[in-house]
Amino acid sequence: MLVKITLENFKSFDGPVEFTMVSSSKIQGKKDHKVKIKGVQFLKYGVIYGANASGKSNLVDFFSLFKNCVQDGLPVESVEWFCKNKESNKQRESNFEIQFTVDNKFYAYGFSAILSERKITSEWLYELLRDGSAKCLFEREAKQRPVLSETLNISDSDKQRFEIYAEDFEDNETTLFLTEMNRNKKYPVRSKLNFFQKVYSWFRDNLYIIKPDTPLMDLEYYYDDESLDLINRIIHSFDTGIIEVSVDTITLEELQKSLSKPVFEDMMEHIRAKIQGRTVAKMRITMRSNTSFFNISVEGNNEPVVTTIRLHHSKSFYDFRFEDESDGTRRLFDLIDMLLNRRDDVVYIVDELDRSLHPKLTEHYLKKFMDLHRDKQKQLIFTTHEASIMDQALFRRDEIWFVERNGDNASTIYSLDRFKERYDKRLSKAYLEGRYGAIPVFSSFDFGKEE
Repeated sequence: MLVKITLENFKSFDGPVEFTMVSSSKIQGKKDHKVKIKGVQFLKYGVIYGANASGKSNLVDFFSLFKNCVQDGLPVESVEWFCKNKESNKQRESNFEIQFTVDNKFYAYGFSAILSERKITSEWLYELLRDGSAKCLFEREAKQRPVLSETLNISDSDKQRFEIYAEDFEDNETTLFLTEMNRNKKYPVRSKLNFFQKVYSWFRDNLYIIKPDTPLMDLEYYYDDESLDLINRIIHSFDTGIIEVSVDTITLEELQKSLSKPVFEDMMEHIRAKIQGRTVAKMRITMRSNTSFFNISVEGNNEPVVTTIRLHHSKSFYDFRFEDESDGTRRLFDLIDMLLNRRDDVVYIVDELDRSLHPKLTEHYLKKFMDLHRDKQKQLIFTTHEASIMDQALFRRDEIWFVERNGDNASTIYSLDRFKERYDKRLSKAYLEGRYGAIPVFSSFDFGKEE
């Protein structure tokens, strides 16, 4: 589960700023919104409000950058992603850290970089202990060789293996050492270096980022009979007019014709990258264009199996294609995997969850998510403008956050829990009245009269 993030000198965040999922001890309600791990209570939900251009999407971009760096290294376009509020920020380090849990262990993994030069300057991984201390697992500085902590009691074979990998990695400034330690590397089952795989796998398989109009998503859509039945019941509950969802198999050539060449090539490269290094070369992903929705399933060296959906409406003789549906209905299919995913310890980061959805549909969706995953270690963190869901009947005060620009035009983030409000306070009204900040401030403007 996600514990906390820290970022500095990234896009609109000058920083450093923090966002935490540790629950407040002052709030006793909604105990099913919390998960307890080794005596620490973590929240399952985070709702982030803010005006346009306040920095909400940049917070989501932090997660995207972090995951992309872990998988592929610093992207070329990151040279423009330092905070541009100050001239000195161009040569100043940007810092990124995520604290999370894997197998009931707490980790803090992060790195620093001078983004304008696309250069990673340091990297670290710590295990966080219950007494508040931290045990270093590995770290690296600038072009120096990565080093293991001397406190790790590892075998001679593991030590030799690490030294070989570290020597090969020396002088690498655009890739993370965590990535290198998972690039076609194999470890014995009892190896004490397995933490490299556990941490890498968490970012690859447990962290999902969904942004508006994302064409390629690391989602796992389930098309077995049980899941199709659940899909149909869920869609029907949203009152979209759809009474049945069915699946058609199409050829890879048909899929290629439906997509632009760059998007199709990106998809195939993404599939190859996802399979690489897996012990079982089997996967499913969802491919989404503005008007199309596909699922791609790959097993071993077999050709990908591609499926698409057909939608049947009440009192309609013909099935509808996905592109025939409204923006709101298509948006539901962007989000439906989050309702169906049966895996535990999953973190969803969603930008503009309510995009194209009626407020009542957004509220209904959130209630469905909470109900279906009541007993799961699942976290949903999303940005929104929809004030009507800011209701203590749905979320706790420590689950609601605000992003706004300060006097230096840098983004700040803070929790509603810092405000002392009565439990019967109508939060959405207070928010729109400016009680908590993070809303647009419009300057006056008069049209000049014609001479």
